[in-house]
Amino acid sequence: MEMNTYTVPDITVRKNQGLTHAADFTLPQPWDRYTAEDHQTWATLYQRQSEMLPGRACDEFLQGLAALEVDAHQVPDFDRLNEKLLAATGWRIVAVPGLIPDDVFFEHLANRRFPVTWWLREPHQLDYLQEPDVFHDLFGHVPLLINPVFADYLQAYGKGGMKAKDLGYLPLLARLYWYTVEFGLINTPQGMRIYGAGIVSSKSESVYCLESDSPNRVGFDLQRIMRTRYRIDTFQKTYFVIDSFQQLFDATAPDFTPIYHAVEQLGLLGAGEIDAHDRVFHVGNRVGWAETADV
Repeated sequence: MEMNTYTVPDITVRKNQGLTHAADFTLPQPWDRYTAEDHQTWATLYQRQSEMLPGRACDEFLQGLAALEVDAHQVPDFDRLNEKLLAATGWRIVAVPGLIPDDVFFEHLANRRFPVTWWLREPHQLDYLQEPDVFHDLFGHVPLLINPVFADYLQAYGKGGMKAKDLGYLPLLARLYWYTVEFGLINTPQGMRIYGAGIVSSKSESVYCLESDSPNRVGFDLQRIMRTRYRIDTFQKTYFVIDSFQQLFDATAPDFTPIYHAVEQLGLLGAGEIDAHDRVFHVGNRVGWAETADV
């Protein structure tokens, strides 16, 4: 999803040089652009994450990764993945150049299309890349789209986004996406687990979010999340923990208009603040927290 302060980086321009896209920013997956180095980078990232995620990622993510038979050795073929995804939940992935405008992004989600950046980071960027690439978008997001409840949640989010943009409340809804789809945790009988794509696609944050004493871990609350600023340049100061994917879906069912109005009256919270009404799993010790401004 596009950030208002986002500037298209050089790598995005370079990777897409000479390519054209449709009005909805989709394009055929440019398979001939992948180099041997790209496929090796994918294999390295895949192996690294798949080895560390059991016991950290939620079962639904790992089951989705296995059911889709995501290629471990090279950048996956989008058409082959779509055969399985369409049959399971009616979703499909579409190749895009990179981050796309909000209205286009929401339109895709509302119609069960997930935009996936087609190109891959370079070897010197294995540990961090600010903009999403195919590993983040595909490995991080797509496995959960085979889960019916999460698939319905993401479609409902897309429909809500179209409405929020018209109402002028997009920043509030963007926080919901950030703290669930990208950086969400889930409480399970086996313990706290990861489901957010920004975490499962990151080696260091997969460890930090669950095992570090630094961040807060707080129970999911829709209005609380919509009030909470976040980080785009460091690990999160706070992670929100759902009890189930059904809880997420149920949270998107009501009309958000009165919720937006209520949140507006309550005011914003910093990324690391603890609210008196929070269901707290862990209060962070704040070690290593950046002093730069929250988004």
